[in-house]
Amino acid sequence: MSTYALTDSWIMTRRELAHWARQPVRVLVGLVFPVMLLLMFGYLVGGGRGVDGDYLGYLVPGMLALTMAFGLEATMIAVTQDLNKGVIDRFRSMPMTNGAVLVGRSAADMLQSVLSLAAMIGVGYAIGWRVQGGFTGLLAAVGLLLLFRFAMLWIGIHLAMVAGKPEMVQAVQILVWPVGFLSNAFATPDSMPGWLGTVVEWNPMSQTVTAVRDLLGGPGGEPGHAWAAVLWPLGLLAVFFPLALRRFARLSR
Repeated sequence: MSTYALTDSWIMTRRELAHWARQPVRVLVGLVFPVMLLLMFGYLVGGGRGVDGDYLGYLVPGMLALTMAFGLEATMIAVTQDLNKGVIDRFRSMPMTNGAVLVGRSAADMLQSVLSLAAMIGVGYAIGWRVQGGFTGLLAAVGLLLLFRFAMLWIGIHLAMVAGKPEMVQAVQILVWPVGFLSNAFATPDSMPGWLGTVVEWNPMSQTVTAVRDLLGGPGGEPGHAWAAVLWPLGLLAVFFPLALRRFARLSR
């Protein structure tokens, strides 16, 4: 990426961060909602079918990954609003790199994702969860989670431009839910019907969850899944990143 592209993308990122100051409630909800899910599944709903050992140690890594899969609608809606309100036309009249608006959106989303992970890890520690894999394992796990988020984000950006209008984003966002819930975030694939367990095991998010559990030293972790947790998101990015940029270039003409 050229220096001009980086500069343009940083300007667009600052634009998104300025929106945070004007819409603090949206940012706060984005941080609080996954925490509520963690507490709900950990204390109210329960679960842990097929889990050997501490369920909280099994649940927290799954919830960290689920947080990275969900919450895309804010960025998706923002993209469609820019397209429908003529913001893109104004940017297009400036000497700006194609796609810098989308990169700025994604960079701001990734910053919020870092805050969400920090909040979730802090709450996990507050309710008794502990990292058993050391600080290096924690950093590696966070890296895998953010890579998964980055891939999901560009899928969401592409789907947002396919939807075209903010009111259609909610319908498209529903497509993301099977990725989160058809996974091993809450229960082991062995405890599910055979066909369903196979689907869950092949889910890219399940690969990330299993690798994160292994890095954090929790129950349900298995060595050897880190490669799949890296290759799946990179493969998705290789498809949806250029698709999103290409569609953006067509829509903004």
